[in-house]
Amino acid sequence: MRLLITGSSGLLGLNLALAATRSHHVIGVDRDTLKSAPFELCKADLLDPEATYQVVAQSKPDAVIHCAALADIDTCEAKPDLAYQLNAELPARLADVCARRKLRLIHISTDAVFDGQKDGVYSEGDLPNPKGVYAQTKLEGERSVLQVNPNAIVARVNFYGWSLSGKRSLAEFFINNLSAGKTVNGFTDVLFCPMLVNHLGEVLLDMLERSLRGLYHVVGPQAMSKYQFGVEVARKFGLKEGLISPQSVDKSSLTARRSHNLWLSTHKLSTDLDMTLPGFSTGLDEFYTQYQQGYPQKIRSYTQNIGG
Repeated sequence: MRLLITGSSGLLGLNLALAATRSHHVIGVDRDTLKSAPFELCKADLLDPEATYQVVAQSKPDAVIHCAALADIDTCEAKPDLAYQLNAELPARLADVCARRKLRLIHISTDAVFDGQKDGVYSEGDLPNPKGVYAQTKLEGERSVLQVNPNAIVARVNFYGWSLSGKRSLAEFFINNLSAGKTVNGFTDVLFCPMLVNHLGEVLLDMLERSLRGLYHVVGPQAMSKYQFGVEVARKFGLKEGLISPQSVDKSSLTARRSHNLWLSTHKLSTDLDMTLPGFSTGLDEFYTQYQQGYPQKIRSYTQNIGG
């Protein structure tokens, strides 16, 4: 299968592309970050509407996984127009192209579309209530995708892993700071379901192979607080968990509001895939093994621009 992956230098896009190369011909869309990679590279700025059509026409994919987004929450608050262009308009445009060409599409969304006020687990049937610009624009994007292309998959995700810059995931944040002996905050009142990005990539490919369609929660099967996550990472890497200060997110200096409860049910996904999703400890073990085997250095070798 010829698989087009947008945002191929991002945390998800790159790790997904590397996993997909084992069984597919991958074309990774990247503006200008990657200088080399073990998959075909397509340089393009998808903010240009014409570029979207040209990339699909020239690469002739069988399927598209759309990972590109403006994912920095505070940047979205500062630049709402750019957030709307990248997170709402671009997905709608890509969904339209895929529908016209009868291409399979997975659009990556976020667990942040929920306000976190529910006492319990969110299912795909629960009504979203986004709290900030990032979540609002991502919700508009997923709704536009399914309206234009009902056969598409919309995957709400939350993941961690190794990135090009070494600074994109929460796990990297804890490792970088604790390794330097710095004290960091861990939110005790933010519940989420982290999944190792490599496991997420494999699940997305499985969803594509099974020809699923519609909305899915594609997160880890275990919910935990950000504080607990940091402690687990510290223990696995032999770092001082005492440097992590338990704190409420409401008392933090973060600009954009964060949801307290992002516990998402994966029942629909595991049922439709007929599989048990990889648990948190399995993912953390793999994450640590990657560290031991030099995987972070390997992926950074694909770029000269390690700033993003």
